[in-house]
Amino acid sequence: MTDLDLLIAGGTVVTSTGRRRLHVGVRDGSVAYLGPETPAAGRTVDATGLFVLPGGVDTHVHLMDPGSPEREDFPTGTSAAAASGVTTIVEHSHGTPVRTVGDLRDKTAYLRERSNVDFGLAAHAWPGAADEVAGLWAAGVTFFKVFTCTTHGVPGHDAARLSAHLTASAQAGAVSLLHCEDESLTEAAETLLRAEGRTDGGILPDWRSRDAELVAAVVAGLLVRRTGARATVAHVSHPEVADYLMRERTRGAALSAEGCPQYFLLREEEVLEHGALRKFTPPARARTDDDEAEMWRLLRTGTLTHMSSDHAPSTLEQKRAGDIWNVHFGLPGLDSTMALLLDAVARGHLAYEDVVRVYSERPAQVYGLWPRKGRIAVGADADVVLVDPGAERTLRSEDVLSKAGWTPFDGRTVRGRVVLTFLRGTPVAEEGRPLDERTGRFVAGRGAAVG
Repeated sequence: MTDLDLLIAGGTVVTSTGRRRLHVGVRDGSVAYLGPETPAAGRTVDATGLFVLPGGVDTHVHLMDPGSPEREDFPTGTSAAAASGVTTIVEHSHGTPVRTVGDLRDKTAYLRERSNVDFGLAAHAWPGAADEVAGLWAAGVTFFKVFTCTTHGVPGHDAARLSAHLTASAQAGAVSLLHCEDESLTEAAETLLRAEGRTDGGILPDWRSRDAELVAAVVAGLLVRRTGARATVAHVSHPEVADYLMRERTRGAALSAEGCPQYFLLREEEVLEHGALRKFTPPARARTDDDEAEMWRLLRTGTLTHMSSDHAPSTLEQKRAGDIWNVHFGLPGLDSTMALLLDAVARGHLAYEDVVRVYSERPAQVYGLWPRKGRIAVGADADVVLVDPGAERTLRSEDVLSKAGWTPFDGRTVRGRVVLTFLRGTPVAEEGRPLDERTGRFVAGRGAAVG
């Protein structure tokens, strides 16, 4: 074997099925060796006592760039990703949605040398524009974001238009990410709440109700199965939705279910105190520790198939710039999601193998980034994070790298820390400090490879 560029020596390599103490050798950005021997390398990193994980693959990210860079841009958001141990993201900004092949080409050109991690790009499905699906899929989008209710200025799909989109995506072989809230129920609730003059945080769970999410998920799951499409239901907020989606999978639907930390760790009543700082949709549903434990169980057992951050940041000033009806939806999450998953291991909810499965392997598989991303194996990109499982720290808003500058998990002590992040064998963050290499590349979706 010719000399390697890098050898990560002595660490415990973790996959979804187990862990072994192995050396990881890197050449030309890819894993070239995985085994017990110690081949020569230009640089050796001692990983003794550390876990060696594939970089996180966060497939639900909004960086607002271009569009609203004052909320977040690619350089800043991907610095947060790298520092937290995320090496691949899939991004879709609502301010300048990708709706055509021309939009996709313009965005990829704009983002050249603006990212610190590798990235895919999603397109937004527009009601009545199902004829755009095949072209965008062949051009390399990772998935289509589909709303069932008008949100962030993006119009929602009713059942007929959702069926048309899913039919077109099934024919093209594309995959979709479905935001499920029934528009008729959210509209009716909003009309009533506004008539009552309500502007308190408590409008959120009444406006974006459990039933609105469940009704839309039921319709979406049925249509995914009937059309033969492939799709994920985004940010599943409570067990009833997750259980229904699991039933559709047992009937043959190619249907994934995405979890996000806010639906495990934040409580429904927090919106009463924090208002707009807990304005995201669907809103938090958990009310008790038992509710949280059930969500972790669903993730651990595969009913919830994978995790993402749904990183949708706004600054504190922006969150305070209007009443609860008018300020932006969304939370920052790239800084904290990996940390919260590692801490879930320390708390007994997950194993490190589960973290690899839900935040690396499975999202890469669902969205066609596998086998290049999401694993440590010969031939895969050398996207590697080193984790100190015993290190403790406290999440603090002042440490947030995102332009948001705050976290809803401020003051939470977590165990397990990413100490070094490699993107294709190049260090991009160390001890929580991004190196701002801007070496991230666009990763075209599965349709481009097929085409």
